[in-house]
Amino acid sequence: MTALTGATLTDVGIDAVALKPTEVAVERARGLAVDTVTIDFEGREHVPDPETLRTLAEEFEVRLTVPVRADGFDPRGNQRHRQALPSVVREVLVAGHQAYLDEDEQKRAVAPRLSAAAASADDPWIGTEGIERLALAIGGTQFELLGPGTVSSVRALREAGVSDSIAVYAPVVLSTDESTVLDSVGEYAARREPVRERLPEDAPRDSGATGDARSELLRGCRAYGLVGGPETVADRVERLRSAGVDRIVGYPARGLDPLLE
Repeated sequence: MTALTGATLTDVGIDAVALKPTEVAVERARGLAVDTVTIDFEGREHVPDPETLRTLAEEFEVRLTVPVRADGFDPRGNQRHRQALPSVVREVLVAGHQAYLDEDEQKRAVAPRLSAAAASADDPWIGTEGIERLALAIGGTQFELLGPGTVSSVRALREAGVSDSIAVYAPVVLSTDESTVLDSVGEYAARREPVRERLPEDAPRDSGATGDARSELLRGCRAYGLVGGPETVADRVERLRSAGVDRIVGYPARGLDPLLE
């Protein structure tokens, strides 16, 4: 198997990396040869401190996921956390995952908040999950999750004359070992509705899966993630770019260690 290094992501065509601050010290990304770092929102208490963000921005374009309905980030209410972000940090504007919103926040209207945040942001990306038409109406870089229909949907947008940039997010596992893929991406793939509907409720969502459930889960990992050897991943990335995708954002599902060895 090809040795993995900090340059491997760019070798396969991935030009941005997505980090979860509850899983990794985001400053460790400095060993990766990518252009952009996006930082997921996993709660206000996990937002990296301003100095860490400024230091990262010396080397990368840094983008922070901003849930526009959450207190502290709401452009139509309390946005003190958003206003405290360093000016060098750009934003990925999203409706916000239910897991990180309280009951009141979940009830807030997305459209006026997303529009207000986009109007006041510098070159924002717009997370499309669950709000595809709204995101497209607002414009700007469309930031969507990889799925089995991504190539055809992006091609259709381009043929319809949509010229906004398109960025695609996917978990990345540069390994041909099926158990490694399942342990890294199985749970993520199982949350996608088409996969979830075909899996028995009691089937493991990792390498413990067997028989038909294991085969189904592997298909899901390959549909919703960039998994396999570097050549396999590079080929899929090239198909995405040929369809009209501008940016490929990879989430290192095994952590940064395999890419920094």
